[in-house]
Order: sequence, then C-alpha cells, then structure tokens
Amino acid sequence: MANIKSQIKRNRQSEKARLRNKTVRSEIRTRSKSALEAAQAGDPAAAAEALKLAQARIDVAVTRGVLHAKTAARRKSKLTKQVRTLLGS
Repeated sequence: MANIKSQIKRNRQSEKARLRNKTVRSEIRTRSKSALEAAQAGDPAAAAEALKLAQARIDVAVTRGVLHAKTAARRKSKLTKQVRTLLGS
C-alpha cells in the first residue's frame, strides 16, 4: 500500500480508468463475437451490420486511448477477414 499522497491519488485515478477501459474492451469483444455469429449463421446483411458496429466500437476505443491505432487496424482487418471467410465470399 502506498503511503505517499500523490501515489495514493494516482492509484485512485488508475482504478477509475481501468474500470472505464474494461467496459470498452468488453463491448469490443461482444460486438466482434456477434459479428462472427451472424456470419456463421449465413446472414450476410446481419453480418455486415454487426461488422460495421464492431469496427465502430474499435474506433471508439482508439479515440479513448484504450487501444493503439495499429492494434485497432489489425483487429478490424482480422475480424473482416474472418467474417468474409465464414460467409464464403
């Protein structure tokens, strides 16, 4: 346990940030999973919409500083490739 005032404050701030980031990361995983499930079901329209939402959430994570820009680009690319493979196009 820290006993320096500034470090105690920093720990409080870090915990708040961790909880905010946790919700953003969780939503990215949820949206990605739903996009893959829609593609697996064979519904191109639903898969395209779910993919669009997932990519938007990944972009939000970058603006909020949760993900690095290149990490986000890699994840979007990988997700798009997986959805297209499952749809067979």
